[in-house]
Amino acid sequence: MKSAVVLLPGLNRDRDMIAALTKISGKPPVTIWQTDTEIPDVDLIVIPGGFSYGDYLRCGAIAARMPVLRAVAEKAEKGVQVIGVCNGFQILLETALLPGALMRNQSLKFVCREVKLRVENANTAFTRNYRPGEIIRAPVAHHDGNYFADADTLARLEDEGQVVFRYAENTNPNGSINDIAGIVNARGNVLGLMPHPENLIEEAHGGSDGRGLFESALGIAPRQPALAGA
Repeated sequence: MKSAVVLLPGLNRDRDMIAALTKISGKPPVTIWQTDTEIPDVDLIVIPGGFSYGDYLRCGAIAARMPVLRAVAEKAEKGVQVIGVCNGFQILLETALLPGALMRNQSLKFVCREVKLRVENANTAFTRNYRPGEIIRAPVAHHDGNYFADADTLARLEDEGQVVFRYAENTNPNGSINDIAGIVNARGNVLGLMPHPENLIEEAHGGSDGRGLFESALGIAPRQPALAGA
């Protein structure tokens, strides 16, 4: 499967995302610039984290109005899988590809640490290589990750299984409502999450808990653990 990474001024996790996708799929993703109006034939588009356009106005607000995001929305409408991580999640909310909003952290401070996530829905294109209820680790690094939605939207997300990842074991770093860490759209092909799975895909990172997300999205079977003594 082919993947692509959106590049925007101010993003600082694009190289991490490119490295992760290359390592997992065996081939580098296509890179797409802010002014691109067409996206090649790919199966997965990823918007990485960082501080696009300096987070002026609101996080992701300027990025969401770039030509490339209109092209991403068109691809999503056709069923192409899209992942937005951290600032990418903020951008997806600003484009209305996902519902809700991300507000300033409850602590009013930038948070950079590891958290635990519970896989709430393992029946999505992004989580099928995980087990329902599985607890995984992931790092976070954000100032505006406090997810909020109105009561009706929140009820719909919960009732229809659109909450995919939830902060677990009292590790909610930002005050996000219902401990929500990641959601999908109603169609199930657009995922937004605040934690950074690309930074925990191999033992050199201290673990590979995030690898399953990309393997799921790319249609790659999960790696089998090595046999003892092998």
